[in-house]
Amino acid sequence: MSVASISDFRQKAKQRLPHFLYEYIVGGSYQETTLRANREDLQRIALRQRVLKDVGEVSTECHLLGKPCKMPVVLAPIGLAGAYARRGEVQAAQAAEKQQTPFTLSTVSLCSVEEVAAAVTPPPWFQLYMIKDRCFVQRLLQRVARVGCDTLMLTVDLPVPGARYRDVRSGLNGSNTMMNHMRRVGQSLLRPRWAWDVGLRGRPYSLGNLTPELGRDSGLADFIRWIEKNFDPTATWHDIDFIRQNWSGKIILKGILDVEDAQQALDLGVDGIVVSNHGGRQLDGTPSTARALTAIAERLNGKSTILADGGVESGLDVVRMLALGADGVLLGRAWAFALAAGGRLGVQQMLQLIHDEMRVAMALTGHTDVTTIARASLVSEAL
Repeated sequence: MSVASISDFRQKAKQRLPHFLYEYIVGGSYQETTLRANREDLQRIALRQRVLKDVGEVSTECHLLGKPCKMPVVLAPIGLAGAYARRGEVQAAQAAEKQQTPFTLSTVSLCSVEEVAAAVTPPPWFQLYMIKDRCFVQRLLQRVARVGCDTLMLTVDLPVPGARYRDVRSGLNGSNTMMNHMRRVGQSLLRPRWAWDVGLRGRPYSLGNLTPELGRDSGLADFIRWIEKNFDPTATWHDIDFIRQNWSGKIILKGILDVEDAQQALDLGVDGIVVSNHGGRQLDGTPSTARALTAIAERLNGKSTILADGGVESGLDVVRMLALGADGVLLGRAWAFALAAGGRLGVQQMLQLIHDEMRVAMALTGHTDVTTIARASLVSEAL
């Protein structure tokens, strides 16, 4: 596949996916102010170019949460990824395995944790939403542990779903009418390759991790409505104790934007946090992750692993996030575009592209070891 950047993958994904699925990936909440700020603020980060440094040997290798990685990058949890390519979560996990990159399976994946874990070594990380039915959460965590997952990413910024206008306009969300159903069918038929390879051959269409609750005969719109009704707006910091009682592995909290919340997470002894505004899909008008990251990194001062996401579209952007204080970076939309564009090989190619771009950025900033990238790598005018 001839691509030079993440934007090329995005264009190919737009050409191959039904409109409602493409809009689901790219959209944010409300007026998408935060969605745009994630990208724009990250682009304003100015790195110090250094010259006449010996950069003949540049290494991106590192450890994240004790695990060796090819580079400080993790594939973020993406809902409904099995609809972007046939058995999409399996394909993406296999690509991540080839590139020695952790893969995080979403609670709302089409492929179940059992299916994905059977396809890769080691098993994926697992992302959890706090669901109202705590007995269901207990059973789900037991399933996740049985297949060998050892890292849990608890998403904490979704007590209620954000208002995503694109999903209503595309027919994916909103009223469950025959008109909306026919709109989705019509959009699918305009993408015959997707309709055959994914729409038909990619079945069963069920949220594999939620099948005990939903059954196997629901459509994508039904899945989204079930999810929205079952997020728990009453969850609090005390529920971290509930998770600990039912999970013996590592715990990462995803969705931290405020310094005080980061401190609370540190005080509770979780293994790491993800500085994230959910890709601009929740509260519009929040700070970009680039703006929030530095203060959080200064407060935690190396006492906890810090991951970050939001607006990352190149290996250069990964280096920018590391310079702002992240220990690692989550890629979300980037791998969704690559999966839709080229399946497993597309995701592999995307990860190799990120790796190669990181090496170039490191060489031009005078770094031969990815662990040495720090605040000193920024010019004074940076955020």
